[in-house]
Amino acid sequence: MGGVFRFLTAGESHGEALTAVIDGVPAGLPLTEADINGDLARRQRGYGRGGRMKIERDQVHILSGVRWGATLGSPITLSIANRDWENWKATMGVAVPEAGAAKKEVTRPRPGHADLAGAMKYGHRDIRNVLERSSARETTARVAVAGVAKRLLAEFGISILSHVTEIGGVRIGELDISLDELARRAEASEVRCVDPAAEAAIIAKIDDAKAKGDTLGGVFEVVALGCPVGLGSYVQWDRRLDGRLAQAFSSIQAIKGCEFGLGFETARRPGSGVHDEILFDAAHGFRRSTNNAGGLEGGVTNGQPVVVRAAMKPLSTLRTPLRSVDLATKEAVEAVVERSDVCAVPAAGIVGEAMMAIVLADAFLEKFGGDGLDEIRHNHRAYLDSLKSW
Repeated sequence: MGGVFRFLTAGESHGEALTAVIDGVPAGLPLTEADINGDLARRQRGYGRGGRMKIERDQVHILSGVRWGATLGSPITLSIANRDWENWKATMGVAVPEAGAAKKEVTRPRPGHADLAGAMKYGHRDIRNVLERSSARETTARVAVAGVAKRLLAEFGISILSHVTEIGGVRIGELDISLDELARRAEASEVRCVDPAAEAAIIAKIDDAKAKGDTLGGVFEVVALGCPVGLGSYVQWDRRLDGRLAQAFSSIQAIKGCEFGLGFETARRPGSGVHDEILFDAAHGFRRSTNNAGGLEGGVTNGQPVVVRAAMKPLSTLRTPLRSVDLATKEAVEAVVERSDVCAVPAAGIVGEAMMAIVLADAFLEKFGGDGLDEIRHNHRAYLDSLKSW
């Protein structure tokens, strides 16, 4: 990922570890492994998760870029060990396996997964070479990266929350609650749903899908609070913040769409029912009475909460598998059944938080950049002071 705050992840789902290298983090940012591990644990929870999450206890290990609890300004390396590696050494090891060793080759691609297209693209006859990297297990490394991004944003009063708005066609109702209460309810819910009636119906839907060997998708919402006016830009297509967020959210495995604020609903209303009227008073300056734009106008934050929703398709590993074709024999077969979840929408919300944090950290450093935290604080403070004159 390019930009000021940039990173790469590496590792396979059943490999020895997942790794990430982050560049662009300023010096002097307080950072510990505990700052990252909380979200790694949140990502593993959620009703409908499979057996893999009972095996893993994701914990990050910082290998570089931090000394005595503070960042150095040099690249940060993060590692998360896969506990299940012990059972996959022969299958996923770097060395050529011994004769007779179980290779766990896969030749029956799953509809909806990267299996077949990825195998054809890279010339792999064993689909395991594709599925091990295309797996959503990779998002563990992204959530770890976002732990650093969130720590940076927190220094400047920016926080991020998420909740599930829909699973399996069951939607939450209209709720008049504060964002603090929304966050509290989401964290207390097994499906990260703030509406008790919808929560019960969603759990019943997941149970029914599990009994049928099926899977469910849904929609989650991510909200960023405290973003100042002016992150992103309208001057070039690739600097527009909504475009950057759309790319980031759409890069999450199984995500098939995203929207901002009212999103697709804006296409169904007249302009008078869409645009947020501009108000002013001496005490607060410019403000809005609504946030239909989701905190973004012209690719730039406008001071309102940034609101993004993403649609996640049902997972492609079905316990009652769909029809497929064996790559080796070309015979009609059932798709392979890898260990998976019935529903991962609650966990996907945590990954959505991660991508929001990463994009906002990049845009924030682009706007207020400096090599050290004190320099950034100075730039940030000066900019906020300048806004007071408007």
